[in-house]
Amino acid sequence: MSGYGHEGDERTFAALPPTQGAAFTRTWWGRAWLKALEDTALDGQQLKAGRRQARAGAVGAVSVRPGRITAVVKDRDGTAYRSDVLVRELSEEEWERLLDLAVDSAGHIAALLDREMPPHLVEDAAAAGLDLLPGIGDLDPECGCEAWDHCPHTSALCYQVARLLDEDPFVLLLMRGRGERTLLDQLQARSASRAARGGRGTGDTPEAEGAEVVGGMPGVSAEEAYAAEFLLPPLPAPPVAPDAPGLSPSLDTETEPAPGIDPAALEFLASDASDRAHRMLVEALGGGTSGALTAGGVGAGGAGGAGGGSWAAGTAAGTPLTVAQDAVRLASDSPAPWLTARLTSGSDRTRAEMDLATRAWRFGGAAALAVLEEEWTPDTEALLWAGTRLSEAWVDDERPVLRRAGARWTVVGAEAQLRLGEDGRWWPYLKSGARWSPAGPPDRDPATALATALAAAPTGAGG
Repeated sequence: MSGYGHEGDERTFAALPPTQGAAFTRTWWGRAWLKALEDTALDGQQLKAGRRQARAGAVGAVSVRPGRITAVVKDRDGTAYRSDVLVRELSEEEWERLLDLAVDSAGHIAALLDREMPPHLVEDAAAAGLDLLPGIGDLDPECGCEAWDHCPHTSALCYQVARLLDEDPFVLLLMRGRGERTLLDQLQARSASRAARGGRGTGDTPEAEGAEVVGGMPGVSAEEAYAAEFLLPPLPAPPVAPDAPGLSPSLDTETEPAPGIDPAALEFLASDASDRAHRMLVEALGGGTSGALTAGGVGAGGAGGAGGGSWAAGTAAGTPLTVAQDAVRLASDSPAPWLTARLTSGSDRTRAEMDLATRAWRFGGAAALAVLEEEWTPDTEALLWAGTRLSEAWVDDERPVLRRAGARWTVVGAEAQLRLGEDGRWWPYLKSGARWSPAGPPDRDPATALATALAAAPTGAGG
């Protein structure tokens, strides 16, 4: 097995949910991957067993790195095996040839950026002696069950990877030795170097690439023009964000405000808008994914999103906050007592209700507030999965006894509760006086969230 992968070229994909009925792959390159598996394995019954396990969701998180894919696969009895499938990496010389082929046709790059495997790239690579897609014997299994051929565990892993390949052909290129970021950086550098030398590669002509000729001058397809924009040199560094938000103007003037206008409240809203704008600018110029830029519209009173660091969690993309939600967002920043009192009254809450609402907001914005104040009924599949996961997380004599009502599970004999949000996250809750109060941030795993609640419950209150 070669060792040409670059440091950091590894991706981990969360476990995929169970699937029933549908084919494992819908793309031609996904089918080519499965054909390599089916042509390689000697025992068709092992493949069928692996396919069943993949459908049942027995494959855990999948790690993909140069030359290897890895996952933990569970049998029906709960026994877990680490399973690996080895794939030959391309050598440095082979990658050089493949990069030349990709740069020669901007359409290849455009297709990859659109998450498609261009057939012409595979054909051109094959003509140059490079096999991008695996063939018979190319998927080499290694499993903790010590089977010498493809067993149900490595087969299940391969079937699951076919679903990943459907969504992103860069997964295949990573197995062959280059991650997406590394590959795109190398393509960009190669294209810039070629442009600095004055044009195309040796022997390349517009006619050879099938470029359209208009009025005696060679043309360029729209696909190639679009991809070429990606290959241009990078833009200059963005400007530096200011250290602090700007100050809102003082509205304390000798002029009487119009009826219904409260200058002090208006100053508070202006400062809040300035703070959020500064936070959005810092996130945008920092180069990260700015939840503030995508997480919400404009809420009540001209303010949208969540207060403090929870702005990105405030609301779903493009969904404005309601007046009651925005009041909680504003109150979560602990304004002056008179403002908190007005926000409480204006949202038709008592002070105790507002305290609970702001506590929830600080854990997760509008989603956390909905879990606190709203009730809903999950579907049967979600309930079955939760019951299984909670049952597996404790041994029989330590497992807490739970009583479910809707999307809420209460621990019998303990002041602890588990709540499921409509986004699929689980929230720990504790009894606080006569009310239930959020006890921490959410988790995708119900057992983890429940453990958080039990750990925070008063000593001796066990289920």
